Amino acid sequence: MNHLTLALDVMGGDFGPRITMPAIQKALESNPRLTFLLFGDQQQVDPILKVFPETLQSRIQFQHTDKTIDSEVPFSVAMRQSKNSSMRLAIEAVANGQAEGCVSGGNTGALLGLAKLLIAPLPNIDRPALTSLIPTMNGKSTVMLDLGANVEVNQKQLLQFAEMGNIFAQTILGLVYPRLALLNIGTEESKGTQVLRDVNKILHRRYDINYRGFIESDKLMNYLADVIVCDGFSGNMALKALEGAAKNIISLHKEKEGSPLCSLVKNFFMKAFLYRYYRKLQEINPDRHNGATLLGLSKVVVKSHGGASANAFFYAIEYAVQQIEHKIPERIQQKLVSLAH
Repeated sequence: MNHLTLALDVMGGDFGPRITMPAIQKALESNPRLTFLLFGDQQQVDPILKVFPETLQSRIQFQHTDKTIDSEVPFSVAMRQSKNSSMRLAIEAVANGQAEGCVSGGNTGALLGLAKLLIAPLPNIDRPALTSLIPTMNGKSTVMLDLGANVEVNQKQLLQFAEMGNIFAQTILGLVYPRLALLNIGTEESKGTQVLRDVNKILHRRYDINYRGFIESDKLMNYLADVIVCDGFSGNMALKALEGAAKNIISLHKEKEGSPLCSLVKNFFMKAFLYRYYRKLQEINPDRHNGATLLGLSKVVVKSHGGASANAFFYAIEYAVQQIEHKIPERIQQKLVSLAH
């Protein structure tokens, strides 16, 4: 049996080993091919690791470091202080071939910066893009990129994002001819920046890409596209707004405070006007959509949400494994080489 090895920053995220270690146990139990290189504070990890069955412990190598990158420090400080940190050691293990991919829930800026610094980009890719699957109202998923790695992008980079997103959707979602759209402030071809309008014209002339035009942020979950392409600033803003709105709607329904009359009126409002959408939001398992990958690198690097639960972190691990098994970097490279010729 061929092993698949992941490097994992067990200290990353809001809760560190209390979340990452149970997720690792679940991943090992569900995938007999999987092995781990773990990096973190042995004093914190050992009490949890000791209760693992010996058969699972044998598939783990652990390297101690008590150095971490705080999630709140600025990017420049994080990079300067990254030496021998659990995050950097995990990424270095991927860069030097000890592992095939990396997962961390730590400082996003530091993870992106270190990954781009230490892992070679794919040929013909100027900048990697933070890419994730977002849930849709019919229970399916849409690929969205960039979600924050590149605040400003040019025409060439947006076209590269489109190529990568198209291949990613074909492979991960099993689609033959994914529908692709550009995120914009309107659907009319006269709307948006000059860069967006230029990319829109180019994509309309591409017969190998199923381009559907512009899409607005209020339609992100409506399953009108399989791939949504944008710059990192717009993508991150749209995604955070979407997450916040969903959380607020659900918390509004669950809120118990207030008079019985207020509760009655609120519940009536929710059932009369929002019930259909609320029910669909409840059916969406947010844990399954945890994990964003830095697409465009020669190796797989996945960022887990800092506040992820053990179950959500497990899905981030599964997300990395799925990309490695489907050889996502190699597929993107092959496609770009064929287009260049």
